[in-house]
Formats: sequence, structure tokens, C-alpha cells
Amino acid sequence: MSYQETAHPVDLAKVCATARDLVAREASIYEQLRPRSKDMFANPAPGFYDQVPQHWMRDWPMPFPFAVAGASGSTLTDIDGNTLVDFCLGDTGAMFGHAPQPIVDALSQSGARGLTTMLPSGEVAEVGKLLTDRFGPFVFQIATTASDANRFAIRVARAVTGRNKILVFDGCYHGAVDETLVDLENGQTIARKNLLGQVVDVTTTTVSIPFNDIDALKTALEAGDIAVVLAEPVMTNCGMILPDEGYLTALRDLTRAAGTLLHIDETHTISTGLGGYTAVHGLDPDIFVVGKPVGGGVPVAIWGMSQEVAKAMSDIRARMTGIGHSGIGTTLSGSTLQIACLRACLSEVMTAEAYATMNRHADRLEQGFTDAIRAAGLPWHVSRVGARLEIVFSADPVRNAAEARAAAIDDIQHALHIGVLNQGYLVTPFHNMVLVAPTTTDEQVEGLLSAYETVLTRLVAKEGM
Repeated sequence: MSYQETAHPVDLAKVCATARDLVAREASIYEQLRPRSKDMFANPAPGFYDQVPQHWMRDWPMPFPFAVAGASGSTLTDIDGNTLVDFCLGDTGAMFGHAPQPIVDALSQSGARGLTTMLPSGEVAEVGKLLTDRFGPFVFQIATTASDANRFAIRVARAVTGRNKILVFDGCYHGAVDETLVDLENGQTIARKNLLGQVVDVTTTTVSIPFNDIDALKTALEAGDIAVVLAEPVMTNCGMILPDEGYLTALRDLTRAAGTLLHIDETHTISTGLGGYTAVHGLDPDIFVVGKPVGGGVPVAIWGMSQEVAKAMSDIRARMTGIGHSGIGTTLSGSTLQIACLRACLSEVMTAEAYATMNRHADRLEQGFTDAIRAAGLPWHVSRVGARLEIVFSADPVRNAAEARAAAIDDIQHALHIGVLNQGYLVTPFHNMVLVAPTTTDEQVEGLLSAYETVLTRLVAKEGM
């Protein structure tokens, strides 16, 4: 029975009130379980800003972060001895589990040979073949992060097209790339709120439009000044937004007709299956990027160009002096360490068998979440791209960032997050995304489903508890 058919639909205002009460109670439990982590943040030592190596570690919806003592496979242990089943997995960085043995072995072996030389290692040819076999006939370069890879690819796109602007979709996130840190507000592209040190007028560099809007895409491309469209094939950072049927085909056709390059960022959608969304669904981008998980958790990213884009880049470089800083690449990009971990991940970790396990578990989670939502009479649904899932607080799939923002309910999101956390299950801090690793077990999947069902039952109970 659908939510619309439920005789007595849930009062979401009451659910939100219950959620706030639940968060307060669970926050107290969370603190009691973590006295050592609490002390770290209550009595900060000099050193790190905000007591964390990255300030956004403070943004989790919990009273304070917990400090990790160790991580292996699909589990984390904090410094207070609490063990958690990890369905966050470093927000995709550890998508294949923490510390896969082939990566650990590659780190050990590479460390004995030296970590970086600013010259190619003897494994380059093997890794190049692995990359093209896995992701398609691109011409690849190595970066340290997807942020860097996207920056470098944008620079190439501008060089080969002779155009300055890029186009992104409202609600996007492509790392710390200045031009992509924008929002669409009242039909206008504006700088994203809360940016520090923003000095460039983003309206001179970037156009933002709604995802799944073919007319908006046509209009933006007709101006003839867009060098590249930078897109996730499924949007994953403002909730999970799937493409309408035929939208990605239209995106490819329209960009090609306009002389605009198509740049697909698969850093999150690599969860789709072997080779990412591009391989599974037969996309044909001019530029292809994957970060985070491609090195098994070691800082490395890849960016590939089509043969045509690579030739155009070579032609431009041939007209220059040939030696000098192109604005592309960093000293540690393409290091011996990165190449060794890429080889290990592509050949032994990121395998068809791993994806089969991940998707089997995701099938079970999708059905289990759906059953729990229906049993609670809630107007929600499950969105999914391969091994990556989210519970979306709307009856129907969202088609763009505006709809995703309208569907978001912070009180309920926070209650679900800390409610399952205190039962021993960690999901991502934003949107409560769930990611399945090949190291995830049937028991862990069933445990997460039980934890979600428990929280949902509490949210819709008459007395709230």
C-alpha cells in the first residue's frame, strides 16, 4: 500500500517534534559512550584549528566528533572502545573497505622502494592498460584529489575550446573547485553561501542550471561561450537525483552540437558498477574523472581525455615553448606510491566480484528500507545508484536541487543519523547516504535495517518513544 493509500497518514509536524526530542535523548547517550572523545574537544590542546585537521569534521550532526582508533574492512573503532559498522566509508574514499590487503601490501612494497621521484615508475605501462581496460579509451593523467583532477580538466577544456565559461548543475559538488562553488537562486548564478576568501565573480566563469531541464540546457549552450559542462551522471551531494530517461543522451547530443565538451565526474557514482556509471550506461564523455576510491583510500585521482581532446592539447603545447608550468599537475601527482596503489586497486580490489557483492547487499537494503518506510506510513522513498543509497523525504523522486532542498527535513535527518549511530551503525553526515563495501556482511546489512526500523518506529509512535 502506498503512502497516499494509507488511511491515517503520519503528521510530519509531530514527527519533527518527536525527532527533536529523540536527538536530545540520543545526544546524551552518545556523550556517555565517548568520554575520551568528549574530553578531546572540551579541553583542546594547542595545534589544530577547531581541534580537527579539517574544520568540516565538526559538521557531523552529533554533539562532537568521535576520534577513530582504527578501521578495518567495514568496521571502525573509536578511542573509547566503541565499534561501529561503517556504511559511510569515508564518503566513498574507502568504498571497497578500510585497509584492503592489496593496498596495504602496495604501500609496504612501495615504501621500501621510495615514495616519490617526480619521474614515472616501471608500473606505468601496466597501470595505463588497467585504466583503459576498466574505464574506456581515454588518455589519462594522475592527480592527488578529484578536486585537482577537475581543476586540471577544466583548464584543458578552456584551452582546447578557446572559451572561458563552464556549466554546472544547481546543487553540484565537484570538490574545492572555485568555479563550481555556486548555486542557482531566482534564476541567477550566485556564489555559494559561506565561502571564505571568495574574490572572483563566479558569474563571469560559471553558469548554473537545474538538472534534468533540457530547455535550460539548450538556452545556456546557445550562447556559444561554454567550454565544458561538468556533471555527475547522478547528482549525489544535494540528495540523490537520478537523470530523467534520455536526459544524459540529450546532454551529450546538445554539448556536441554546441562545440562544448562534456566532463563526467564519477567520484561518487563509481558506486554504480565496474567502470562507473559511464561504463555501465554507455556514456561517451570527452573528459572522465574519478577520485577517492580509485586508489583504495590512498590520495589519488585520475582524469582522462578523449583522443580528440588529447590531440588538441598536444597541438596547443606544440605551439608553445614546451617547457614551463602549464598550471596542470603538482609535484606529488603521479608518484610511485600512487601508481602502485592504483595497480593494486584496479587489479585486485575494484573487481567485478566486489561489485556483485556490493550490489547484492544494496538490493537487500533498498527493499528493507522501502518496507520499513511503508510500515511506518511515511511519504518517503529510496534513491539508489549501485551500492549507494539514500532515504529521500518525499513520496516521488526529486528531479533537481530545488526539489531536493524542499524535501530535506533536518530534524528527521539528524534523528535518523544519531539514532542508528547509537545502535552501532555509521552513515554519512549529510543526507544519511548509505554505502556498501565488498567487506560488508549479511549480518551487518540486517543490523542496519533493524536500526533504521527502530528509529522510524520511535518517530511515528504516538508518544514518540
